[in-house]
Amino acid sequence: MTIPAGAPIVTAAQMRGAEEAVFRSGVSQDALMERAGEAVAREAARFAMGRPILVLAGPGNNGGDAYVAARLLKAAGQDVMLVATGEPKPGAAQRMHAQWDGPTTSLYAARPRPLLVDGLFGTGMTRPLERGLAAVFTELCRGADFTLSIDLPSGIDTDSGANLGAPIRKGATLALAALKPAHLLDYGLEACGHVLLADIGIPVDTRWRSAARPGLAAPGPNSHKYTRGLVAVIEGAMPGAARLASRAAMAGGAGYVVLAGVDPWTGGPDALVRRGIGTSDDLAEFLAWDRIDAVVLGPGLGRDRRAEAYVRAAFACDKPMVLDGDALSLLASGATRSLQARTAPTWLTPHSGEFDRMFEGEGSKIDRTLAAAAATGATILHKGADTVIADPRGEVRVLAGASSWLSTAGTGDVLAGLLAARVAGGGKGVGPAEAAAWLHGRAAQLAGPAFIADGLIDRIPRAISECL
Repeated sequence: MTIPAGAPIVTAAQMRGAEEAVFRSGVSQDALMERAGEAVAREAARFAMGRPILVLAGPGNNGGDAYVAARLLKAAGQDVMLVATGEPKPGAAQRMHAQWDGPTTSLYAARPRPLLVDGLFGTGMTRPLERGLAAVFTELCRGADFTLSIDLPSGIDTDSGANLGAPIRKGATLALAALKPAHLLDYGLEACGHVLLADIGIPVDTRWRSAARPGLAAPGPNSHKYTRGLVAVIEGAMPGAARLASRAAMAGGAGYVVLAGVDPWTGGPDALVRRGIGTSDDLAEFLAWDRIDAVVLGPGLGRDRRAEAYVRAAFACDKPMVLDGDALSLLASGATRSLQARTAPTWLTPHSGEFDRMFEGEGSKIDRTLAAAAATGATILHKGADTVIADPRGEVRVLAGASSWLSTAGTGDVLAGLLAARVAGGGKGVGPAEAAAWLHGRAAQLAGPAFIADGLIDRIPRAISECL
């Protein structure tokens, strides 16, 4: 699965607004539809490799793009059969339909062909596919060797990625002008397959983008351990989790990492500095050290009274902080109130269960993560196969399609340590979170299948080398 990196993401409403702005500038809807159809025809010819093509055209503008693509493919000598599922709506789609002079059949009489071009329903779909249509559409997708979806697979909610009846198919999706949330979220992530992006001349203005490989810099000639950032990791009831976060911070570029806990002396590399703390007062005194650039609180912390006291002490300090695991569970539904009281920058790394315990709200994963970031003043890295990062200013980055082998114990602790290393190096907002998420995902790719969290850390330096 591939997703264009650093690409803009827009909602259905934003896409309509961008199109209207293009029309007001003097570009006709017909001209824009021709551009879209040309992009579809180009990709369809590449995937068809001379094999017969079945083009499905719905009644809307998505169908209009399909009519253009079918016409251009036929003119280029391709064997094309067109399915029109309804009378095209008046306007550009109707005019494009009028220019088609090739063979046409009904949806229910259609037979599968090696390449299927899905132009039934695109951006803006909010209702489930009609049952009979969905059944036939599914059979045509199953019978095709490859399916190319125009803008979005039919049967996906544009803004949430929710399933409205879209069959899983072998193939790709050609996004037009910009990515849509459905390309990266929920069921859409699976249904879209490989995502391609076509520039058809529609400028979009958005603060949402797909995650991209970060540009990192090697330490300079005058760098030393403190200029590279000092990360403090707080150990709790399950010390192995804090050690994983500590090792990840070291591998992630921090110059100095301190593991602080009741008994932090065993396990982990010799380069890891240890600090004994017995009480929350000890922790408060330690966190007052002006050398500390970032604090990691939560991995393996526990949920007992000592852990609660540690959270209170840590929240009173003025250091940038990464909150993960048990710290998030301890905050629970009181997270918004507690985080609003912090004056220093804060990053949260919840998985969906932790997020749901902390925050209410409706909408897509992007909508909910943005709302939580705005309410708390924190940057939130909402983990999952569709990882959404949002900050209080409205910036969003989405990293989709990470290795499913990350679904093993300890990988979240690794991510927390990686993020702290990027924060300690001076990062703010979504920047360090995007970099950490990308490095985490790339390290998983380099680790291959069936890795454990300890082995994931060993691949982080190689991932960093690709960013220098």
